Order: sequence, then C-alpha cells, then structure tokens
Amino acid sequence: MSIPRDPTAPRPAWLTAAPFLFVSLWSGGFTAIKLCLPHAEPMTLQVMRYAVVVALLLPLWLILRPARPDRATLVHLIRMGLLVQFAYFACMNLAMANGMGAGTIALLIGLQPVLVALLAPAVVGDPPVGTRGWIGLMLGMLGAGMVISSGTGFSASGWLGLGFAMLALSVMTGGALLERKSGRNTHLVTANLVMCSVALVASIPVAWFTETMVVEWATELFIGLGYMIFVNSLISLSILFAMLRHGEAARASSVFFLVPPLAAFIAWMVLGDEMAWLAIAGTAVAVVGVALVVAKPSAPRQAPAKA
Repeated sequence: MSIPRDPTAPRPAWLTAAPFLFVSLWSGGFTAIKLCLPHAEPMTLQVMRYAVVVALLLPLWLILRPARPDRATLVHLIRMGLLVQFAYFACMNLAMANGMGAGTIALLIGLQPVLVALLAPAVVGDPPVGTRGWIGLMLGMLGAGMVISSGTGFSASGWLGLGFAMLALSVMTGGALLERKSGRNTHLVTANLVMCSVALVASIPVAWFTETMVVEWATELFIGLGYMIFVNSLISLSILFAMLRHGEAARASSVFFLVPPLAAFIAWMVLGDEMAWLAIAGTAVAVVGVALVVAKPSAPRQAPAKA
C-alpha cells in the first residue's frame, strides 16, 4: 500500500509532532494485547479485533466509494493481509500468550528497521548501509540478548514465546520488504479493508479448530480491545495517512527506535512489569543500534568560497 504525496495539500501545524504521536500510540498496542489475553485466547482475540475493524471500515468504504483496485493491486493487498495483518499479529498474540513481556517483544520487533535496511539493497536495490548497518544489528542483537537473559517479568519466560516473537519479526521484515518492492498506490480505506478482511477470514478457522473461542467479558478486555481497534487500527493509521500525504513518513521511521522504551514504560505503568537493570541497559543498547541505522548521516560541511 503506497500513497502518493499531495504537494497541494496544506501542511497542518500539528504534523510536526505527528511522528512522535504515532510512535507513542503504536507503542501502547503491546500492552493492550497483554491486557486482553487473560480474557480471550490469542486467535480468538484476533478474530474479535478484525471483525470490529471490518464492520467499521465497510460502511466508510461504501460512503466514500473510492476507486476499486486492479487485479495486480488486489493480489498485493491479499498477500500483505496474509503476511502482516494475519501472520504478524497472530505471532504477536501467540508470543505474549506464551510468556513474552510487552517490553521484550517490542524490543525484538523494534529491530525490524535494521533488518530491512540490511536486506533492502539485495531485495529492492536500495544503497547498502555499510558498516553502520552491521554495527547497529550487532548492538540490537546484544541488547535483545541482555533483555532476554535478565530473568525478570520484562524478559521472555519461555522458548515457545520467544520463537513466536522471532517469527513475528521475520514476518514483519518480509512484509516491509514486499511493500517496498511491490507496493501500489491505493486508497487507505480500500487497502485496510481488504487486508483486514483477509486477516479475518484467515483467523476464523485457526481460532475455530485450535481454541475454545470462549471469551470472558471483563473491563480489561474492553479497554485493550478498544485500544487496538480505535487507537492502533484507526487513529494511528489516520496519522500515518496524514504523514504520507505530506511526505513525512521518513520522520516516523527516524523515531521508530523510541518504540521499545515507550512500550516498556507503558507496560510498567499499566501491567506492573518489572524492569531489571540488565533489561533497562539492554533496551538502551538496542535503541542505540536501531538509531544508528535509521538516523541520516549529517551532510559534510562545505568550505566557504574564497574571494
């Protein structure tokens, strides 16, 4: 899903803070999932999320009536729906259901820009990131290892959960590269309606055959599910859409390294997840690694012209 920049659209004043607002809202999604899991099984939770999102987007699509995507675009959206909306979030839910803390999985997923930067030259022909990229990857892996080995509630408590988290990182990286390589200009409502519908259709049989689909209707479930639906799936996407229209998407990537510490802080505030000093230090190391990759190197200063 690619959205062309509109050079004629006026730039709203709040857009300056949009990248930080987007990253802050997105970081809370990890805690929202963790808040829901005691009351709904992971795939059942995913079915509930996408059922509501599709129910909200479908009438909006009927009202707006945007242009229908062509065959190639529709195929791309279906692939992205299966890869990112279905597989990525399924792995996220299953990782947390099997012991991964919100801060830990946010740290692992936060390595995605590093992997994309390293793989993009071979996949989509981007310029190589060179030594900075490999140093960033090593720092990110070192930080993740420190967090996982810290042995507190801020760390992974099971290999199965860690396996799902690594799979989520791989799927998200693949999705980002696929979008970079094959993304097409598509109306945001159309793109998300197709992708979320695909994810819903794929999630239903998995939940039906592997889970009881019994839901405990608790306050925490309504809060967490409401956050995922309205804040992550609707408000965050609206902010991202505004940034894309005004050519500000690169600024969102430049502050993406703030997701792990923000997610860890939110998890500590809401869930009471402990943060051992080794985990805090590991997060800092990983943040430096990601920042090293996504930050643009400063342009060399030119010598003043001689008279």
